[in-house]
Amino acid sequence: MTILSWIILGLLAGAIAKFLLPGRDPGGLIGTTLIGITGAFIGGWISARWMDHPISKDFYDGATWAAAIGGSLVLLIAYRLLFGNSRD
Repeated sequence: MTILSWIILGLLAGAIAKFLLPGRDPGGLIGTTLIGITGAFIGGWISARWMDHPISKDFYDGATWAAAIGGSLVLLIAYRLLFGNSRD
């Protein structure tokens, strides 16, 4: 997969993570989008590095999507824990 496809995957993974974890985010739409993209990269890297699942060249690989969504969820939860009260 190219960088562009990872960015698209990250956008979609961020939207799915936001759907799975609703509520107000401290960063709004832009922050959640950036968290999704970063989560996709980190989830893919962790999957390839420590879970012995090489990064697939196929955009529709389920394990790649699970890693991207999982990374986005973890980052979104961490972001809310660190900066959750900034929009009150």
